[in-house]
Amino acid sequence: MQRVTRSAVRHARNCVYVNGVNGSVLSRRYSVLPPARDEEEKTMLDRMLRVDHAGEYGANRIYAGQMAILGRTQTGPLIQHMWDQEKKHLEKFNTILGEQRVRPTLLLPLWNISGFLLGACSALLGKEGAMACTVAVEESISEHYNSQIRALMEVDPERYTELLQIIKEFRDDEMEHHDTGLEHDAESVPGYFFLKTFIHTGCKAAIYISQRV
Repeated sequence: MQRVTRSAVRHARNCVYVNGVNGSVLSRRYSVLPPARDEEEKTMLDRMLRVDHAGEYGANRIYAGQMAILGRTQTGPLIQHMWDQEKKHLEKFNTILGEQRVRPTLLLPLWNISGFLLGACSALLGKEGAMACTVAVEESISEHYNSQIRALMEVDPERYTELLQIIKEFRDDEMEHHDTGLEHDAESVPGYFFLKTFIHTGCKAAIYISQRV
């Protein structure tokens, strides 16, 4: 008997079948999200996807800035590992935005520069500064993902099953980065509370703006 993989099951679930005799596949309906039922749903999903893409883009630029300063130190491989995971997140949201025909935020050029500068400046404070930045950013993103999970669960969890799986997986990665930062002396940087609060506030503002612009 031929083995049926989970990926094959997911693929079959998202395909349109014709000809009841041979069950041939005509076309794939969607990869992550079904077509929006009305303008209200489309607006909600567009805002979610736009801000998630912006967040992952910003996180990539932050890690790029940290690697520019600490890439050749003992902390380099740790930062690179977290950055590699963020690259996968961004690649996924790039794909989803293309499939759903959602434009990215108009502020990507700003997040490009500010994200890199934040990462580089935090890294100039040493490993502890970079880890403090990681804790603040990843805590903000995790909280944001949790709010999206709650919203989608309240609306229709079965309809958004695959999107929920993606967000939960990425949320767990962000929490892992947050915990990694704490484990690597984030709280020992001078002015930790002030630095964390400042970055956390900036992240919240960026999330609010990216949803709307």
